[in-house]
Amino acid sequence: PRFAGDRLLIVTNGGGAGVLAADAAALGGARLAELSDATLAKLDALLPRTWSRANPVDLVGDAPVERYVEALKLLGDADEADAVLFIHAPSAIVPADAIAEACVPVVKAARRPVLSCWLGAATVEGAWRRFAQAGIPSYHTPEEAVRAFVHSVTYRRNQEQLLQAPTSRVDAAPDRARARGLVRAALAAGQQWLNEVQVHALLAAYGIPVVDTRGSASIDAARAAADAIGYPVALKIVSPDIAHKSDVRGVALDVDSADELRAAAIAMLRRARQVHPEARLEGFSVQPMVRRPLAFELIVGMAVDPQFGPVIVFGQGGTAVEIIGDRAVALPPLNTALAAELVSRTRIARLLAGYRDRLPADADAICRVLVALSQMVIDLPELVELDINPLLADHQGVLALDARVRVQKAEAGEARLAIRPYPRELEETFAWGDGEMLLRPIRPDDEPRHLAFLQKLDPEDIRMCIFSTRREIARSELARLTQIDYEREMAFIALAPGADGAPETIGTVRAVTDADNRRAEFGIIVRSDLKGRGLGVLLMKKLIRYCRERGTAEIVGDVLRENSAMLRLAHALGFESQPGEDPGFVHVRLALA
Repeated sequence: PRFAGDRLLIVTNGGGAGVLAADAAALGGARLAELSDATLAKLDALLPRTWSRANPVDLVGDAPVERYVEALKLLGDADEADAVLFIHAPSAIVPADAIAEACVPVVKAARRPVLSCWLGAATVEGAWRRFAQAGIPSYHTPEEAVRAFVHSVTYRRNQEQLLQAPTSRVDAAPDRARARGLVRAALAAGQQWLNEVQVHALLAAYGIPVVDTRGSASIDAARAAADAIGYPVALKIVSPDIAHKSDVRGVALDVDSADELRAAAIAMLRRARQVHPEARLEGFSVQPMVRRPLAFELIVGMAVDPQFGPVIVFGQGGTAVEIIGDRAVALPPLNTALAAELVSRTRIARLLAGYRDRLPADADAICRVLVALSQMVIDLPELVELDINPLLADHQGVLALDARVRVQKAEAGEARLAIRPYPRELEETFAWGDGEMLLRPIRPDDEPRHLAFLQKLDPEDIRMCIFSTRREIARSELARLTQIDYEREMAFIALAPGADGAPETIGTVRAVTDADNRRAEFGIIVRSDLKGRGLGVLLMKKLIRYCRERGTAEIVGDVLRENSAMLRLAHALGFESQPGEDPGFVHVRLALA
C-alpha cells in the first residue's frame, strides 16, 4: 500500500519483537508514531495495567483473541500513525490461526494500512498464509516488515520529489561560447587535464563563484602576480600530470612576502621533480588567501559511469574526502528541486542546516552550483571528470577554491546522457502581433503558467480537446503535463507577452510516441480568445517537423466528429481521415516515412 508518511505504529504480543522492530525503524529512517493522550486513554481501558504505555504497543503474551481484535480496531484508525505493523510471536495460550481468522476482517476495514509479521516459521504458517491471501503484506521477521515499510515510504518521497516544480529563476545565461573555446583549445594543445587558470575560467563561465586565480610561468611571474593581488597569498604548482597537488606538497598557504614565495616555489619544484620526475611543470598559480573560518568544505563534481553516463556527485570535501566517504550521486539534468534532494542525501546536509554558533549555509547557492554543473555536463560532451574540492559554503554563499577538469574528444554527444536534457535547440521565434512569440519545448518551471493557460480555456474547447468538461486539474496531473520525458514525449508551448509584459502560454501541442518510435499520438489546444489567427497551424507544423526529424513513422489522433475546425486543420496539413472505433470520432493519420 501507499503510505501517507513515515510514522509507524507497532503492536505486538512480545516485547522483544517490538524492540527489534523499533530498532529496525530507527536504523532505516522510519519514525515511531507518538501515541496521543486520547489513544493512550483508550488503550489503558483495554490492556492490562502492565502494558508498555508507549509505541511499540505490547498486548502482553497472554492476550486473548478479543484483545487483538479490539487493539487493531483502535490502532488501525489512529490519526497519529501512517501505518500499523502487527507482530505476533507464537504462544501456547491462543492458536495463531484463530488470531489470524479474527483479525483479517479488522485489518481489511482499518483506515490505516497494516503490515504483519508472524514469528515462528512453520508453527504459524497457516496464519501467515491467511493474512497473505487476504492481500495483507506479511513477513517472517520484524526487520523484513520494517524494511518493506521504509522502501515504500522512500519510493513515495522520490515520486513526490520528481513532481516538484523547480523554482523559476532568471539567472544569467552561461557563457557557452567561452567554455567551448576553452575546452577546444585545451584539446587542440593535447591537454587531458585543464590547468588551474583554465579550470577557474571554465567555472566562471557558468556562474560558479571562484577565487581570483593568476597563472605564472616562472617564479618571477608568480612574485609579480602576488604583488598585484596583495599578500598573503596561496601559491600552487601547475602541472597537467599532477592531479593531486597535496601528493607533492604543491600548495603553500599564507605566503606573506616575496622572499617566502620564492622559497616555497623552489621547494615545490624540487619535491615535484623528486616524486614525479616525468611530470611537466608549467609554473604556478597565485590566489589571494580566503578567510572563511566557519565555512564547510564540500566536493561537487561529475564522473562518467559506464552504464549511466555522466553522474553528478555531491558530498563532504577536503583532503580526506575518500576516507570520509560522505557523498551522493544523481543523474543530470538537475533542477533546483532535484539539486536540493541530492544535498539532503548526505550526512553533511545536517551540518549545513546550522548548529550552535554556525549559521546555516546558503542552500540556494549550493543548489545553483549543482544546477550549473549539470548544465555544463549537457553543454560540453568533452567533459569526462570534474571535481571542485573544496567548495567553501557558509551563510555568505559559496566559493570554489580548487578544482580539476579532465577532457577528451567527444564522440556520442547528448546520447551519453541517461536522461535526455531540455532540447534548447528546438526553440524558435516567430512574429506575433506587434511583437514576437517564442515556440519552445515545455519545461517543469512552466507549471504556474500552464495552469493559468488551462484556466482561461472555454469549457467547450476543453471538451473538444480532452473529451471532458472538467475545469479542475490535480497537482500531480499538472506536473505530469509539464515534467515530461523528452525521449518519449514532446510538448511545445507558444509564449507571448501578456498585458503586464510577462510571457504567458497561449497554445500547446503534444505528441506521445510509442517505444519503437513508430507512432505518435497528438493533441493540440489554443487559447480560446486567440483561435483563428494561425497559431494552430504553427504549432502543428512545428510538431510535424520534430516527429519527422526523429524518424517517427506516423502521427495519429482521434477527433470528435463535431470538431470541424480541427478536422479542417488536419486535412489542410495532409492528414488522412477514417471513421474511428467509436462512431462519435474521426481517426486522422499523417504518414511521415
